[in-house]
Amino acid sequence: MSRKLFEDLRFSSQEAAALKLKADLNTRIVKAAAGYTQQELQHKLGTSQPRISDLLRGKMSKFSLDTLVVYAELLGLRTEIKTTGPKKQARTRGAAAAQFVR
Repeated sequence: MSRKLFEDLRFSSQEAAALKLKADLNTRIVKAAAGYTQQELQHKLGTSQPRISDLLRGKMSKFSLDTLVVYAELLGLRTEIKTTGPKKQARTRGAAAAQFVR
């Protein structure tokens, strides 16, 4: 799922970044959970059957990023968040000149 998709849905770029993290993590959790029954997942994740159902149906709004990280770790996934520096924006000669003219 791309960050652009969330931005196209009119989320701010900050909200889009958080939603993309949650969506990507949820997708990986669902894939890791595929080998378990819902009852096994209840015990493994220490939560109720309705919560497992919400998780497997992708109802991300019901889960914090913290909870998703815990679930991923309990399923044997290693989690990490990587950050990069700000995007470098190409400046055109006209844009650079316009900054100095007032």
